Amino acid sequence: MLNAADPSFLAELAANLPDGTLRPVAPRYLEEPRGKWRGQAAAVACPASAKEVAVIVRACAAARVGLVPWGGGTGLVGAQVMGSGPAPLLVSMERMACIRAKYAAENVLVAEAGVILADLHQAAEAVDRIFPLSLASQGSCAIGGNLATNAGGVNVLRYGNARDLCLGLEAVLPDGSIWHGLNRLRKDNTGYDLRNLLIGSEGTLGVITAASLRLFAKPAAQGAALMVVPNPAAALSLLALAQARSEGVSAFELISGMGLRFLCETMPQIRQPFAQVPDWMVLIDLGLTSGAPEAVLSELFEEAQGQGLVLDGFVAQSAAQRAQFWALRETIPLANRAVGAISSHDIALPLGEIADFIRSADVALAALGPWRINCFGHLGDGNLHYNVFPPKGEKAASFHTKIQAIQDLVHTMVMARGGSFSAEHGIGRLKVADLERFGDPAKLAAMRAIKQALDPNGIMNPGAVLR
Repeated sequence: MLNAADPSFLAELAANLPDGTLRPVAPRYLEEPRGKWRGQAAAVACPASAKEVAVIVRACAAARVGLVPWGGGTGLVGAQVMGSGPAPLLVSMERMACIRAKYAAENVLVAEAGVILADLHQAAEAVDRIFPLSLASQGSCAIGGNLATNAGGVNVLRYGNARDLCLGLEAVLPDGSIWHGLNRLRKDNTGYDLRNLLIGSEGTLGVITAASLRLFAKPAAQGAALMVVPNPAAALSLLALAQARSEGVSAFELISGMGLRFLCETMPQIRQPFAQVPDWMVLIDLGLTSGAPEAVLSELFEEAQGQGLVLDGFVAQSAAQRAQFWALRETIPLANRAVGAISSHDIALPLGEIADFIRSADVALAALGPWRINCFGHLGDGNLHYNVFPPKGEKAASFHTKIQAIQDLVHTMVMARGGSFSAEHGIGRLKVADLERFGDPAKLAAMRAIKQALDPNGIMNPGAVLR
């Protein structure tokens, strides 16, 4: 049983921390982007070092007070907001925002957990490198949260998830001990891999305080193309053709006509590339060490068109036009939010199952109601955002009784095809029941055993991932 972070606990904790570390709870700490939940907390702790985090965690462990880590507050599954139970202590990493070291020759950068992702990009740029993790929320999300959720984004196809971009971690474990794991090694087989255990654990096994991150050489030239395809099956064939023609494909995004129609409906000022909105298109991004991306993409377009895989399209002729293509893709989630989804799904499927899933799910959902479906996302790595919206002119709130049926149908169809109901957003508090329903029993038992071993008092982000 957990205890609330009451005034006596907070007073004692404050006495052991520098002045100003404990702060009142501003509204921004208790909100999440979609407005699904509102959190609670007795206070916010803003430590400036791993040692201060350790003091906080030890105090919470001794008093059995719940602790909720907070990075940038951009998570979409509620891991950063605890809405019920004894009032926890929220621990924000925003003051731990230093770039500790850069090792350009090694392609390594060491950053504290509170560093904003966009600032990491700038730090890499300063040494003529890139840090390729790229998310729509990169102006506000923090690298500690990115690692805690194993964030994905648009460049997973070429560079991998956040997990693949991390060499080492510094973290405070649930007993308040500091794990000094900030190595810069590509090979380190010295026992269990605590780094990969903590990455993706959503703050339930420890608090990440810093990370050694992989950098990459900047592509000599980058290009992009928007290509209209007849259907998702053709898009997948185009992906295979693109990868066979070039090793530089870094992103391959599926965009549905519904997404562009939502932009027309909610943001008419956004310039649309096509006079008539097509049903399906892909955005291909290319980074080359030598040669001209425009030429490679033009040749790909001609070959794919000859095979009936592409119907129309544009190859960006400048960096500005490439940026326009990406702005179109990155604005789609904002249009989704303006329309208001009944149910959103962050799913992953084996590539060979995607076309049949989209076709079958559309038909199955039509039997439940006259929905509008916006299916888009990172086709190159099998991650789709399959979102269900009300008919035009109606509000999502009118269909709240349908949410569970829609989610059950979509997730059941995904799991039957060897997929995942949580591709890149995590479990948080939103998908705890789905994990219990669809999770492998042996894996769930192992997860519970690990949680019990490392966090026997259950203080770390209570209610996230595991009930």
